[in-house]
Amino acid sequence: MLARLFSRVFPTWQNALLAVLGAVLLILAFPDFDWWFLAWFALVPLMWAVEREKESTLRSFVTGWLFGTVFFFGTCWWLTFAPINYAGFPWWLAYFLLLCVCLVVGLFPAMFAGILSILHRRFGLSAIFAAPIVWVFTEFLRYWLTGNNWNAIGYSQSSNSALGWAPIGGVLLVSFVVGFYNLVALAFVLNAVDFVSKRLGLSNKFVESPLEEKQGDESTMFREIGDGTDDDLSPFLVGGLLAVSIIYMWMTTPNYSPSDGAESFVVAVQPNVPMDGSTFKSLDSLRDRHVELSNDAFTANLERMVQQKVDADTGGESRGTHDEYSAILRSRYAKAPKLVVFPESPMNFAYNDDREFQHFIGDFARRNSVSVLFNSAEPDAGTTKYFNSAVMVGPDGKEAAQYDKIYLLPFGEAVPRPLEGILPGFVGNFAYGREYDILPVGDAKAGVMICFESHFGALSREYVRNGADVLIEMTNDGYLGPTPVLRQHLANAVFRAVETNRPVLRVTNVGITAYINERGQVLDEAPSYQEATRVWSVSKSDGSQTFYVKYGDWFAWLCTIVTIGLLGACILRRKQDEA
Repeated sequence: MLARLFSRVFPTWQNALLAVLGAVLLILAFPDFDWWFLAWFALVPLMWAVEREKESTLRSFVTGWLFGTVFFFGTCWWLTFAPINYAGFPWWLAYFLLLCVCLVVGLFPAMFAGILSILHRRFGLSAIFAAPIVWVFTEFLRYWLTGNNWNAIGYSQSSNSALGWAPIGGVLLVSFVVGFYNLVALAFVLNAVDFVSKRLGLSNKFVESPLEEKQGDESTMFREIGDGTDDDLSPFLVGGLLAVSIIYMWMTTPNYSPSDGAESFVVAVQPNVPMDGSTFKSLDSLRDRHVELSNDAFTANLERMVQQKVDADTGGESRGTHDEYSAILRSRYAKAPKLVVFPESPMNFAYNDDREFQHFIGDFARRNSVSVLFNSAEPDAGTTKYFNSAVMVGPDGKEAAQYDKIYLLPFGEAVPRPLEGILPGFVGNFAYGREYDILPVGDAKAGVMICFESHFGALSREYVRNGADVLIEMTNDGYLGPTPVLRQHLANAVFRAVETNRPVLRVTNVGITAYINERGQVLDEAPSYQEATRVWSVSKSDGSQTFYVKYGDWFAWLCTIVTIGLLGACILRRKQDEA
């Protein structure tokens, strides 16, 4: 009895092994491994296992659940770093809690597998053509239900040409492209298995042909993907589709077009502030170090930037040309507006409430004739709460602009509104920002993303719709240690740059500070967990907007409609069969 119940719920060990294999392949596609090409094949074992378990939606669901749980555990293990190192959790408890979280988010790949099994029974093997659509639907659903879509499969492609699709439909369109590659790979795998099983006469269940035609099954609309014969044209058709997709991605890669307006300069400070502050005597010494690093950037990093630009623009011409161009650049820098950016960090600035800090930062701004952008806790008028804000002080030493963080970390910075007053926030209980404030950077305009706000394409596209020429990210991943989160978070910023066709200036406490251009190239990267500064130039854009900026997640909505429509067709057919 127990064995029968077990067989009804759980997949066979072969199919469970396929699910784990797929999860491991997908883990390796993400940082810190960065073998992004493995994502093109990682769903193949899962889809194959689902095809083999298609007679049971429950077993297919559990197969996908196993895949999702292993994947999220393997890519998000860094979530245990802060509880273990700062909250004193026993390691086993931290990892147990992580497992619980992974079991929850693993339900979305489980839903993908369950839906795919339903479609298999209705449409036969042709249902695999719906797999990329259903996968995008489940990722989009995860975003809407959890407010987070961390490590969507598209993010694994942050360093290759698949980024060319992001300006059209965002990261979820890239997820679809990855799913399409998996579909192509699955077609070849099924053909290969069919060929081996027929030629060698293998009947073992692990390698039995999933393409074997079932006589009398009228519901099977698609009986074969090629038959393994010499006249089979499916490899050529699939190869042609793959070639066309690559060419199209190359042709649709956007180009950033700055206007002829004057340049401004941004000084990025990576102070490497320790999370506990125990190595410094006081907060004053930490503040002073920010200023010292900024002053260093005015000299050493300026020379570095000038030399890089001279070498790039003169193409190795005579020394005289180098010197003349260097002088022009230094003169341009001296006259141009400059913005110093301090990252989010444990410093806990409170500009409005701390008069001494107002004088400190104001004196620094006036003395150097620069604007200063920093993270600060600012009061929400009329309530007892505070905003998590980015405050800009101008060259006159007075506050010039402020952005209040809109996307707060659930249960970290704020309790989700339905649970507010019932559960406490672990770090704080900030007020939600309400305005998409744009900050001036010389002639250009900037939108600011604080911490994990770079994860939300809706925020960056709204900034660009409101006229932003550049995006500035201020973040601190120091609480999560020297773990893969640094590069996983960077991948989010890369997509925001490509989706909006705007540079992202990433200023961090411990790393990774970098300039990300509109094509997604990560430039001038600072080493992690070291003090560093960078100087970058900023210009006003031509104001053009990508298709994604104009229309948002249109493709994800399309996949949602198609998936619901396919499920509706399955339900309707079942009712007709029962009638």
